[in-house]
Amino acid sequence: MITALADLADPDVQALIAYQQQTMQQGSPPGHSFALDLSGLTDPAVTVWAVRVDDRVAAIGALKLLGNKQAEIKSMRTHPDFLRRGIAACLLETIIDFARDNGITRLSLETGSGPLFDPALALYRQRGFANGEAFGAYRLTDFNQCLHLELS
Repeated sequence: MITALADLADPDVQALIAYQQQTMQQGSPPGHSFALDLSGLTDPAVTVWAVRVDDRVAAIGALKLLGNKQAEIKSMRTHPDFLRRGIAACLLETIIDFARDNGITRLSLETGSGPLFDPALALYRQRGFANGEAFGAYRLTDFNQCLHLELS
């Protein structure tokens, strides 16, 4: 397993980004999915990683700098062929370490609610993320939730 900065021109990375978009649209009512598409992931404030296993893209994840020493985790997705292998946990640790190394003191994320999101929520909560207030332009609804992790 190799985790490195993603090449957004890589067709395998693009395919997993497209898969992320598709599954978020299926799992959230219209207007309630905020996963970044390829154009959103090219924002200079966003850093994207890919995890490769045996030359295949197994997972992607991104960090968006928000200012005031805060950042948001975006677009975490593991390819279905690689679920339950610890890949998402490894990717999350990479993102947390990068944030900490770059002076971020608070990591936040917005995600959906319901059974589709339970595995991701379990991972985040296991790592110390806790439910909290909305941030940025998000509003809390019946379809989403915001989690935060304070970094020291």
